[in-house]
Amino acid sequence: MLVERLWIGNSLRNYNYLLACPQSGEALAIDPLDAERVLALSKARGWQITQILNTHEHHDHIGGNPQVVAATGAKVIAHHQAGSRIPGVDRGVRAGDLIKVGKTVELECLDTPGHTMCHICLRSHTEQPMLFSGDTLFNAGAGNVRGGGNVEALYTSFVDQLARLPEHTLVYPGHDYIETNLGFSLDREPDNRAAEDMLALVKGHDPAQARVTTMAEEKAHNSFLRLSSPSIIARLRADFPDLPEEPDAMTVFIRLRQLRDRW
Repeated sequence: MLVERLWIGNSLRNYNYLLACPQSGEALAIDPLDAERVLALSKARGWQITQILNTHEHHDHIGGNPQVVAATGAKVIAHHQAGSRIPGVDRGVRAGDLIKVGKTVELECLDTPGHTMCHICLRSHTEQPMLFSGDTLFNAGAGNVRGGGNVEALYTSFVDQLARLPEHTLVYPGHDYIETNLGFSLDREPDNRAAEDMLALVKGHDPAQARVTTMAEEKAHNSFLRLSSPSIIARLRADFPDLPEEPDAMTVFIRLRQLRDRW
């Protein structure tokens, strides 16, 4: 599978993706916001976009759909309950459904509610597994739930699905927030050497050439995957004095998300 990550350079710091079959040249566009650049990149690579996958319904993830569809005739794929929120959906997918691109590419749909209640992540069936995580999992962070989501559902998506992916899974999120998120990680867990080292690597980086992290690295520096850390819990108690002596993981996750919303 061929992967192109396109840095949009907008105020929301979006990434768009093209995934292509090396044999047929057929391609899937993920969350094409900047249609002109997505189409230009596809043309430059000699690929034909035949499908679009929208991870969720927010405008910065579906805004380029009409132009890409008009230029290519691509079919639009989204969560099976997102049809009323995303115009022109041709295929609604559920957990476990497969998206095939050309002759060689196979992607598995994960139903990952939280950021919105109709959010899809994609997991590649490749020797080097890849996760295209939209706005659910960010590098060193988690999506917010202010645009129609639910924090308890987000927690469940993290714990029951994403945290169980193979350690060497590469993480491709919908936005570049890694510097800010690592700052939050260190604010919550000042003794986290992994977060400190990663921040030194990415500080001032060019988002177009951003490091691609693995799930193992995320578990080392992402506070939302480190819910049993004594340092995180101790810091939380300073902000939430009513926190139980041994808080459950969901409570830690919810409190972290509350703090991140205003950090």
